[in-house]
Amino acid sequence: MDKVSDSATKLQATFRIKVNGEAIAIATVGQAYTFITRLSTIEWMEFRALHEEARAALEAAAGNAMLSSKATDALRVLFMRTKLL
Repeated sequence: MDKVSDSATKLQATFRIKVNGEAIAIATVGQAYTFITRLSTIEWMEFRALHEEARAALEAAAGNAMLSSKATDALRVLFMRTKLL
């Protein structure tokens, strides 16, 4: 897949989070990848390892839907540690 952000592969769960008072639903690999990469690296610095794991898992799931469960788990951990969930 050329662009991970275009992936329509479904995650195993839909994440509903609030950012700056705006509710966001994240249900696909592409939506998740766009969300975690649109913020600068500085904003993820405290959670760099978790961010990198989630990003790598999303990139893998974009090419292989069988890996969407691993990507969902990585996102869940990242979002919980950053208190977005």
